[in-house]
Amino acid sequence: MESRSKANLAATLRRAWYHLRLSVRDPTRVPTWDIIILTASSPEQAELFNWQLARAKRVGRIAPSTLTLAVPDPLGQRIGSGAATLNSILALANHLSGPSNCNSVSSASNESSNNEIPLLQLVELISKKHILLLHAGGDSKRVPWANPMGKVFLPLPYLAEDDADGPVPLLFDHILAIASCARQAFQNEGGMFVMTGDVLPCFDAFSIVLPEDTASIVTVPITLDIASNHGVIVASKSPNDNSSIALVKNLLQKPTIEELVENQAMLSDGRTLLDTGIIAVRGKAWVDLVTLACSCLSMVSNLLQSKQEMSLYEDLVAAWVPAKHEWLKQRPLGEELVTRLGKQQMFTYCAFDLLFLHFGTSSEVLDHLSGAGSGLVGRRHLCSIPATTESDVAASSIIVSSKIAPGVSIGEDSLVYDSSISTGIQIGSQSIVVSVNVPTQAMAGNSFRFSLPDRHCLWEVPLVGRVERVLVYCGLHDNPKSSFLKDGTFCGKPWNKVLDDLGIQDADLWGKNESNGKFLWNAKIFPLLSYSEMLLLATWLMGLSDKDDGSFLYLWKRSDRITLEELHRSIDFSKMWLNSTNHQAVIASEIVMACLKFGLLGRNLSQLCREILQEDATGVELCKNILSACHKLQLKNPHILPKSRTHQVHLDLLRACNDDVMASKMEQKVWAAVADETASAVRYGFRENLSRSSSWSHSIVHDTSSSSNTLDQSFQCRKVKVELPVRVDFSGGWSDTPPWSLERSGCVLNMAITLEGSLPVGTIIETTEITGLWISDDVGNELRISKVSSIATPFDINDPFRLVKSALLVTGILNEGTLQSIGLLIKTWANVPRGSGLGTSSILSAAVVKGLLQITNGDDSNENVTRLVLVSEQLMGTGGGWQDQIGGLYPGIKFTASFPGIPLRLQVTPLLASSRLIEELQQRLLVVFTGQVRVAHQVLQKVVIRYLRRDNLLASSIKRLIELAKIGREALMNCNIDEVGNVMLEAWRLHQELDPYCSNEFVDKLFAFSDSYCRGYKLVGAGGGGFALLLAKSVDSAVKLRHLLAENPDFNVQIYKWEIFLHN
Repeated sequence: MESRSKANLAATLRRAWYHLRLSVRDPTRVPTWDIIILTASSPEQAELFNWQLARAKRVGRIAPSTLTLAVPDPLGQRIGSGAATLNSILALANHLSGPSNCNSVSSASNESSNNEIPLLQLVELISKKHILLLHAGGDSKRVPWANPMGKVFLPLPYLAEDDADGPVPLLFDHILAIASCARQAFQNEGGMFVMTGDVLPCFDAFSIVLPEDTASIVTVPITLDIASNHGVIVASKSPNDNSSIALVKNLLQKPTIEELVENQAMLSDGRTLLDTGIIAVRGKAWVDLVTLACSCLSMVSNLLQSKQEMSLYEDLVAAWVPAKHEWLKQRPLGEELVTRLGKQQMFTYCAFDLLFLHFGTSSEVLDHLSGAGSGLVGRRHLCSIPATTESDVAASSIIVSSKIAPGVSIGEDSLVYDSSISTGIQIGSQSIVVSVNVPTQAMAGNSFRFSLPDRHCLWEVPLVGRVERVLVYCGLHDNPKSSFLKDGTFCGKPWNKVLDDLGIQDADLWGKNESNGKFLWNAKIFPLLSYSEMLLLATWLMGLSDKDDGSFLYLWKRSDRITLEELHRSIDFSKMWLNSTNHQAVIASEIVMACLKFGLLGRNLSQLCREILQEDATGVELCKNILSACHKLQLKNPHILPKSRTHQVHLDLLRACNDDVMASKMEQKVWAAVADETASAVRYGFRENLSRSSSWSHSIVHDTSSSSNTLDQSFQCRKVKVELPVRVDFSGGWSDTPPWSLERSGCVLNMAITLEGSLPVGTIIETTEITGLWISDDVGNELRISKVSSIATPFDINDPFRLVKSALLVTGILNEGTLQSIGLLIKTWANVPRGSGLGTSSILSAAVVKGLLQITNGDDSNENVTRLVLVSEQLMGTGGGWQDQIGGLYPGIKFTASFPGIPLRLQVTPLLASSRLIEELQQRLLVVFTGQVRVAHQVLQKVVIRYLRRDNLLASSIKRLIELAKIGREALMNCNIDEVGNVMLEAWRLHQELDPYCSNEFVDKLFAFSDSYCRGYKLVGAGGGGFALLLAKSVDSAVKLRHLLAENPDFNVQIYKWEIFLHN
């Protein structure tokens, strides 16, 4: 069970993150939330949350089109999660009404004053919105070190290694990822999705089904011992595999076993349904809730005056459960809730696979980092750590956004976040250190060494009106809400022992007339002194000081002191945010400088520069200092470091410095370098002479071995015809594309096919006695070139014959003087739709190159032609890899591997397909033209730039595509066509990770329509349109799907007859 939960956690989070990134990059195709709202406990905390929301947009967690709001409780007074929900919707209404309507929404349905909006109009507007509401306010007493930042923004470096140079993942980011998958449940109908900020519910949110016009609550079966400390939902029937939805009969809070039995809350397996805190409201229930919220000012005022609270999970939801109405009417504002909301019902959606990660205590946070999810944790992220011979940092410790000086010790499973730890400091095991920045002078020239014991928390907080930050600490398991008289502890020891050991009186901590009880939360224990004095007293208060002369007690008593409760109300959030962002910017800049000084530019400097630019005051200046070090890069490793990578780093830094003019020039150098490196790698012996006016090469001196037997000077009429199939690919694409294929190994699994019984791509080339060139194609374009020396790069992007011209260049015919006494007539055709994705351009280029080599008695081997086409595509400016020409030149199904070097080595391995495999594949695989025209070049440029930037997400995606190609090969060899479908599905997901625009709304609808009939599907090639492969579950499913697509007017697609092309 443990291993299954771990696997589910990894798979669920990765899928959710993929969907989140897709929805942020292309929200028009993958709908995202219209509005995201966070509740806050005070206006000051709301301001901090707004900064965090802006950060989330900046780093790609929230779409730019999404409206974000942080809404504080009125007057900073707690009103409960239910009232906070209503207040948030009211705040949204005021925001949408405009700045002149900050407090007023008209209750009239048809009339309004100049400063008011009619209620019905406003309700209609909001009810169409898709809103994510996250309850993130509160004082986080059980996780006090997260209190300043807000518990929802605590670091949770799951999957951090997937994006090693990206920002540290926060709990908030993971919640956004899961929530993004739930957006589909609302479809085009508005509604609200409510979550809590201290729970990460890991489950397949794609599967959520929400009944219309109701409220719904997500539940999960749980054991009774856990249920006794949480809310429990009583359903009208037990959920099962056939139905996850049931009407809610009753709500129970922390029930006993007797209450569970009495209310028939027990499931057949002895478990019960846990309230996960996830609530969805749509349809009429949503309209009712919005209507109530838009007129809730008086309700909120009553709560403020009476100092009462309205809970979301006890009071507000009870309005949708008839069995709770009588109870609710006795609660604050319960009568109005029943009247306004009670007409609709509540259902439960049972998420059987939900993994409930609660971050309610400090120990729970560490448990989630070292328990089932430990394999997902990035233990070193955006940090500076000395060599292992200069420090003692445990391998299992987690160091994120932090600088560790030499001479520091950090124990096992400890978390250090957003901190600078000076020499001489020791941090024990299972400890938490947050936002601690020990000044060097506090430790210099002093024999004192500060040690944080095992299982302790240490953090710093800037206070309003003070220069010094206060140093705060407690035991990992201390509960600030536990009473001094019962089981309360401080630094892991009972309060009585702490007071006895230190000589402190309880009146020193709580005064003589403390009427609210005595807790760590309100203990006046943390001194406000100089940093070195605070470190000394921290050691004393934690019971670690050997000095017992009363000097520490005296210093402590005469100092100003603060409680956790007072600290919560006195945080200088603006200073805290500024210190944190500047700290992260400095670390990022130091990483970049080290990368330039010592490394081979393996880091994503573009992403790191975005972290540097957080520091508004000096961010650009830091980038300019880094830019000045760029000029020496190529001199350091000219034979190892590719120029394309060097130029891309230079380009990214120029853009970070806002130097657009130089950036534009550097961009041209990037693409020229890619072409140069490709030509050098694929054809040993080539030399490029760069044009004075262009970055592209004017000519390529051909390796004479390729065409040693050129045409005789006396005229001989010769004619060649080359016809080739097209290719479809299963997986591995992009690993064949320069510069990836020039620097890393690649693998592609593809197949050559005929369409409608013929080879669709071809050329006829014949010699003519009249000198010059006559070129024509199958769409009526014709060109006569009398002066062949005029053919030179760069080519016009709209030139219909640049493919033929590039082929003439790479084969060397123009440079050999062959065409001085004879001419050539070249005719080309491609009987497939434009933008097919079937590799038509590269395969046609291969046909022309092969034909030219044949007519000049050159080396027309498939291997040589493949290399030359790769160079040709760089000259054309279309880029491209080797898989298309491989797919057309070599028959059948093949697995091709490439190995970087000079020259680039290709190994084509044909799959010996059985007659059974061929027959079943041809019966089950539908080759469908979508009618959506695409241009691979547009997609390719984006992917190449991401690779040159060393984008970690892109690299991991291509590596996985390579693995899928290997898995697909084994599946085909074993005639396991269903597994091939799984390969296609995952490959299609990864293609969208590489570029979200490789699909569109029409393609999404086509795949959604076909899903129930298919094992897998994908667009061929780079995507963006063109042909799709639909692998049906069976032969019968293929027949049905073919018929349904043909009959459905929504899909004007063409299904082609095809066969595997088995012989040259």
